[in-house]
Formats: sequence, C-alpha cells, structure tokens
Amino acid sequence: MKAVGARLPRYDGLGHVTGRTQFVDDVRVGKTLWVKALRSTHHNAAITSLDTSKAEAMKGVRAIITHKDVPKNVYGHLEGLGVPGDEPLLADGEVRWLGQPIAAVAAESEAAAQAAVEAMEISYEERPALFDIRNALDPDAPEIHQWGNVYPHYGPYNHRRVRKGDIDRAFDEADTIVEGVYRPQAIEQVPMETQVSLVVPEASGRLTIYSCTQAMYFSMGVVAAHLQVPLNKLKFVGGTVGGGFGGKVDTATETICALLALKARKPVKWRWTREEEFLVSSTRAPWHIELQDAVSKEGWILGRRTVTLHDSGAYARFSPYGLTKHAFHHSGAYTIPNLRFDGFVVFTNRVPTTAMRGFGVTSVSFAVETHMNRIAEVMGLDPWELRLKNANRIGDTSGNGVVLKDPSTVAVTLAAADRVGIELSAEYRGMNEEPRTGALLPEHLVAQQNLNGEGA
Repeated sequence: MKAVGARLPRYDGLGHVTGRTQFVDDVRVGKTLWVKALRSTHHNAAITSLDTSKAEAMKGVRAIITHKDVPKNVYGHLEGLGVPGDEPLLADGEVRWLGQPIAAVAAESEAAAQAAVEAMEISYEERPALFDIRNALDPDAPEIHQWGNVYPHYGPYNHRRVRKGDIDRAFDEADTIVEGVYRPQAIEQVPMETQVSLVVPEASGRLTIYSCTQAMYFSMGVVAAHLQVPLNKLKFVGGTVGGGFGGKVDTATETICALLALKARKPVKWRWTREEEFLVSSTRAPWHIELQDAVSKEGWILGRRTVTLHDSGAYARFSPYGLTKHAFHHSGAYTIPNLRFDGFVVFTNRVPTTAMRGFGVTSVSFAVETHMNRIAEVMGLDPWELRLKNANRIGDTSGNGVVLKDPSTVAVTLAAADRVGIELSAEYRGMNEEPRTGALLPEHLVAQQNLNGEGA
C-alpha cells in the first residue's frame, strides 16, 4: 500500500529518456532479409491474374509467398471465443480493402524487396465498394461479405440485443422525448514504433519471433494456427511495445514473416513504414449511435432506445467482441429502468478496424455523455444535477442484470464538479452512492433495487 498515492519513478523511465530502451526494431540478427508486401490498389475487386515469376528471378530475392503457401489461410483472431474466421492472411481471389496484402517478398534489402513487389504482374476486375455503414442494408447496396453486410453470429440474431422493462410504457409516460445521433469517427493509434517483427529460424526447427504485440500468447496462437504447428514450435520474445493502445493485437506482421523465414531459411524482418501504418493498419472503428430517451419533467430518464452501427471494415477481426462490450455500457453510468438496445456489426470496404483504449466503451460513453447534455438543454435542467440524480447507486440493477455493489458515479461526478469550480446546492453536494431512499427512490426505480442480489 506504500505505493498508493506516491510519486514513484517508472521502472522503464530512465531507459526511455536516455534512448537505451530496446524495441523490436532494435534487435539485430546477421543476414536478416527484409519484407515488403504486394497490396491491393482497389477497395473491392476480383483478382483475375497474378504472376510473380519476374520478381522471383530478381537479384537478392530469397522468398515470395502467396495464399497458396499458407497452411491455414483463413483464421479468425476470436475463433477460440466462437467467432468464426473470415479473413485470409493473404488475399485469395479477391480483395476487399485498399492495401490488403496479396503477396509478400523477403529479399536482401528493403530496396530489393520493394523492386520485386513492383515487378509482380497483377490484374483486377473492380467491383462497387461500400463505405457508409448507414447504407449497408439498402436494397441497392453492394454485398461485400460472404455473410452479408451485417455480422450474423450472435446466437439466433444478427445483432446484440438488450431488453429490459417495458420500453413502450416508458415512452408513453414520458413528458419529453430527447433524440440524438452521434458518430464517433476512426482514430489511428499512431504508435511511435510502427508494426514490426523479426523471425529467426533456429537449428532446432523452432521459430524465434520478436514481436511488438500487446498480447503475446494470443499472437502465438494466431501464428501457430496459420502455420498449423504446435505452440512449442514457436518462441515469442516480447519487450517494450513502442506504443499500442489496442492497435497491436492484430498480429499484423508475425505470421507473414514466419512463413517467409521458413521458406528462405533465413531471419526475416518486416518493419512497416509510417505511410503503411497510417494507410493499412487497423484504426479504432467509426460508429453510428442513435439514442432516444424518455424523460420526465423532473429529470428522470424513464427509458432509452439505442441503435448502434459498428463499422468493422472488410472483415470481423475483434468487432463482434467490441460490440458486446458496447452493449454492456450503453446506458452509461446511469440507472435506466427500461431499455431497448440493438447493435449491429456492419461490413464495409474500409481497412478492418480493431481495438483502441476502452474498446467499444469509449465511443458509447461519448455518445451518452453528449446526450446527457442535450437532455439538460432541452429540459432546462442543470447537467450536473441531471447526472447526479440518475447516477448508479448501490443496489441498482444495470441494463444487463448486474446488481451494483460499489458504483463510483456519484463520487466521480462530485469530484469533477469541484475540480472545475461548479457550485452545487447542498442537496446535490451531499449525495453519495448509498442505496436509494426518499426522493431518490421514485416509483419507477423501486423495481431496480436488489440489495441482496449478486453484484459487481
């Protein structure tokens, strides 16, 4: 407990500020080959021909791989959680996003590898592309995924659903209905160190993989699945992640480097350029969030309808999981007795999206808090008092049936108000997270109290 509240130096701080910290790109192994990828120049197209023969004959080229060289080309990062795979490691017959890798080269220099990529002959048959998730279900929208334009694998549904209370009654009894649409956009994580890995084939037959992944054993499982080898054939070496923030869980370079190292029988490194990082790495997903709140004149939120569209890009990756987290947090830090939530993962011809800090939560929190301000403005209420009145308290039940044992909403809101100099009345300044009583327990919230239930 001595560390709580203390100003302790970071264990890695001295190495960072003196430049002595070793990142993956700092690892040096003799006779290392360099990787470059042939990437799609179209957002959506059929690959009608691919000829790598000229590249294979070029000086300095030691190995080239396409989808034919991948033992298991299609593997999903979340297959272990029941999310089926849909994305090929290397494109097979079609491309669905600009920059999708089709082939990869290992050569004696970066220049030689890039020259080999440029020598490959490829032709396409371009197809209509889809970029706006709001148009994905239109009758004339191009169908870009084998599952359709909406991820369909949520049990019997093609979306995440939350149903609580009597939403129709809540809206019938409301004094005002406040609506809002919020569209948080894609964000590039901008790591200081771009995606990079180094794979060294050992005499024992194992592969040593130096990786900047944020999830070491997770990435090891992904590489093993693609290569169809047991885990003990791989040795992952981590270290300092040169910035990740959620953007380095996609195992972006390791598997391709491993395949090239096996084929060339040489160490192989792939370091993305900053341009690649911006153009083809996964971003935080864009969202389209529609909120409708049924509100009483006293400022109680009686019910909420939510429709969410999550832009997955061309393949599923982590999006089904992100939407699940989103569904758990769609009512924010507030107790709302009647809820109807419908969340959809939508495919587009964007780069596949991925995690970023607060995956699935940050975006809906932005929408909810912006919407709380809108409610306050429409109803002529103080936004701080509106939040404190509706804030989660001990014994309240969340939208997903979790009984809250230690919510922090009231304390955090009061601290924030104090920090920015907001003067609250004594009634609100004296609020706490204790179970609701008196005026804080109106009739519509009585059924939300479950003081003896299982909590969180």
